[in-house]
Amino acid sequence: MRFPGLGGWSEDPLWSYVYPWLVEHERIGAVAWRAGTGSDLALLRDAAAELGTLPAGTRVLDVPTGSGVALRGLRPGQGVDLVAADISATMLGRAMASARRLGVDDQVTPAVADVAELPFGDGSFDLVVSFTGLHCFPDPHRAIEEMVRVLAAGGAITGSSLFTDTGPRYEPLRRVGTRAGILGPMCTSTEARAWLRDAGCDHVDLTLHGGLGYFRATKEEMG
Repeated sequence: MRFPGLGGWSEDPLWSYVYPWLVEHERIGAVAWRAGTGSDLALLRDAAAELGTLPAGTRVLDVPTGSGVALRGLRPGQGVDLVAADISATMLGRAMASARRLGVDDQVTPAVADVAELPFGDGSFDLVVSFTGLHCFPDPHRAIEEMVRVLAAGGAITGSSLFTDTGPRYEPLRRVGTRAGILGPMCTSTEARAWLRDAGCDHVDLTLHGGLGYFRATKEEMG
């Protein structure tokens, strides 16, 4: 049973408005983020900032793009080719509105897509980013397999997620999110590491910080 008024992702949930607001309002957002997740919001901003260091022509997949939090890392005129993918057309509309406001919409292509069956060929992207997304997916194992599949050899996958092995303090957060329909079954950090390796990644780094974990892995070079 879901909590009334919160809604799942197909219903444009309340959290989809709260999350980007927290990211944009640094002082208040940092306090609220730490109170809720035990983590530092600056870690998310730093991870997104990597997009601003990419050379022209880099192919990036952002999934789920949500309202476009990751797009804040892009710079106008940078020349990056970013596909913003989400299962919700409503989320994509809001992401593109953010891209226009940031002056980077010419670098962003929206795509309605299910992470369990991404409509992209093998090795299509140099970088895959998935910020606060893995915990939303109905099948996180399948999601990792697909995100790594579309990643080019030598490319990186990076992101953040709630994990189920971060201690009892964060169990109420996970329980409420599940009841609200915005969290999926989730997984442990150990499972995520193993799934990334099984999908073909090496140099897997996953660091827990409060209730969240930040991960980065590189797809093995061929031959």
